[in-house]
Amino acid sequence: MRADILAALNEERAARRAAILVTSIPDGAQRLVREAEIAADPLSDLLGKHLASGKSGLVETTEGSAFLTVQVPPVRLVVIGAVHISQAMASMAAALDLALTVIDPRSAFATPERFPGIDLVAEWPDAAFAGPIPPLDRYCAVAALTHDPKIDDPALVGALKAGCFYIGALGSRKTHAARVGRLTQAGFSEAEIGRIHAPIGLAIGAVSPAEIALAVLSEIVAELRRAPRPGAA
Repeated sequence: MRADILAALNEERAARRAAILVTSIPDGAQRLVREAEIAADPLSDLLGKHLASGKSGLVETTEGSAFLTVQVPPVRLVVIGAVHISQAMASMAAALDLALTVIDPRSAFATPERFPGIDLVAEWPDAAFAGPIPPLDRYCAVAALTHDPKIDDPALVGALKAGCFYIGALGSRKTHAARVGRLTQAGFSEAEIGRIHAPIGLAIGAVSPAEIALAVLSEIVAELRRAPRPGAA
């Protein structure tokens, strides 16, 4: 691999941006395609599918076989609320290779005894985002589960501003309508607010905390694996 390509790959990795190394099998030529460049690339469909899956592999192109080496940042799941649902998420998230962080300023709930081995931050979301946890980004999912606007709303604002790939919030349609009103007053557009999955989780008829956790994680995986739309940046 050329030194300039290796340096560029390392730069993308450090910035938590995805990239794909395209290696031509016939002649060994290599080129790097950054995530933001995929839509305009001649191999955009193939690159988009492999980026969505997060898997490297051999593909056939009009110019012969090529190997796509996919580099995707580790996905982070930030849950707002040290509640029963987030307790149930812990083992499931680990099995899905999601790095879980639970944020809740209510110290009675956010205890190591209730969340053994979990990255637990007993602070308000905006304070947590400003220091104890790494900045939110495109490869973060945020699930707001406290049902308390004072805690959930700052987290949703941070997630929207950061462009997180998944944003979900617990609550009924009536609760979400009130939430939409608050976020509109805060200056967010209808399209931006429309990115919030609410009611949160896939509609599987979930009733228990474990079932709701499963529904939420399923929705996160579905959004993560959704191939980029043609022409999307």
